[in-house]
Amino acid sequence: MIPEKHILAGKKIAVLVETEYIPDEIRKYQSFFGELGAEVELLTYLWGQGERVIVSDVTEPGKMPETLTVCKDVVDANPNDYAIVLCAANYVACRLREIPPMGNLGSPEEIRSPSAVRFMASAMMNPAIVKGFLCHALWFMTPCPELLKGRKVICHTVVLSDVLNAGAEFVPDESHVYADRDLVTGRSAADLDIYCNKIIETYEVNNNENK
Repeated sequence: MIPEKHILAGKKIAVLVETEYIPDEIRKYQSFFGELGAEVELLTYLWGQGERVIVSDVTEPGKMPETLTVCKDVVDANPNDYAIVLCAANYVACRLREIPPMGNLGSPEEIRSPSAVRFMASAMMNPAIVKGFLCHALWFMTPCPELLKGRKVICHTVVLSDVLNAGAEFVPDESHVYADRDLVTGRSAADLDIYCNKIIETYEVNNNENK
């Protein structure tokens, strides 16, 4: 499927990122959705700063990590401002759902309290927003199992047990990508092309239904 050139004109897309992000994944979102007319905003915790530099994952010996400057704090973001909300792959969800401050022992009562978890939970409750979770990203929703219960998903095997325990239904689709209404999930960053196209396909259907 070749998306219409300006299908996302005037729309904003949120991409949640953190240290140990995958550089090629972020570049793909910026180029793919940007070429369709969207404004792609990167969100993370800024910890009171105007901007923050985060560091990429490194998967090959001798390879130097890349850096990314993020200027938008998820604490101040409203998911309803975005047509599409994505959580990047790898350990992004693990880091963003940590209970502040770092080193805090936390408690069962606090697991839903991190701002990024509340942001994604709010997005999940709005069917007009297309949500995308790639690879490990469904870890984001395990603190809110009622939002995953009964949803059909695919994910990396590393998080599969947690996702099943949250009540989701695993769909081992051969494409490694699956869409359940407004929710798009993918197995890993190796499936980026299919994943991005499925997000657009889902957005088109969702947009027509909500007109």
